[in-house]
Amino acid sequence: MQRLSSLIRAGVMAAAIAGLAQSLGAQGATTVTPRVRTDSVRPNIVYGTVDGIVTDTNLVPLRGAFVSILSSKIRVGTGPNGRFRITKVPAGEYLLIVTRVGYTPTSAVVEVPASDTLRLSYTLGPGVVTLAAVGVTAERPASSRLRGFYERQKVGLGEFMNTEEIEKRNSVFATELFRKFGSINVSPSHTKANAEYFPLSKREGGNPSMGACPMMVYLDQIPLPTPFNLDLLPSPKEIAGIEVYAGSATIPPQFNGFNRGCGVILVWTKDGY
Repeated sequence: MQRLSSLIRAGVMAAAIAGLAQSLGAQGATTVTPRVRTDSVRPNIVYGTVDGIVTDTNLVPLRGAFVSILSSKIRVGTGPNGRFRITKVPAGEYLLIVTRVGYTPTSAVVEVPASDTLRLSYTLGPGVVTLAAVGVTAERPASSRLRGFYERQKVGLGEFMNTEEIEKRNSVFATELFRKFGSINVSPSHTKANAEYFPLSKREGGNPSMGACPMMVYLDQIPLPTPFNLDLLPSPKEIAGIEVYAGSATIPPQFNGFNRGCGVILVWTKDGY
């Protein structure tokens, strides 16, 4: 009986080996590839490069300007020739912010191409003279960057959402926060593959592509392109406060000016840009 069991096991093993040899065929054993779960395969990420220059209004290259990609850790400085270069950027749409001490910051929405180089140039104008800070007594400590926010919230001329309210809403995307403001119409645009969401004056409504009234957005005092896609803003976890002004009559003087009639949105981050 024991001998019979051994013969059976040997026969089973021989059959298995023969089946494996047949499946390999002419490929040979060295070409066998293990099976991989299809749901564990990650799509290939395609990268691009951003190459550019920063100058002043006289086209003189600016050394020491900083170029940042919003909602990322990418921040590079310009060299003596005013040039900067960012490599291995995943292809897609980004918001770039350019700053330099003594100059007015600027920003732009860019599309980084796949396996190619995006070439940019930025011109920074002279900075606006800032008045001396005024001491304000508040119920909670506030950095000098956010003192203006809390002072204006006390006056109450606009609509405000502070850190506590933002955290309480527990929103995933910043766009969701702006739906809570009475003067903002968050309007979707489907002109691109992915929907974009623009803040429009509720007095006007409509869609930016149809001549509606887009509101001006500032991020830490940096003016953003108009109309601006709210999905490009940092996550709610990074935002310290939001203030909204429906018309030019209530906009703080330092944020008022040309093309502000549709209203202004001020977004303040916890760490600053």
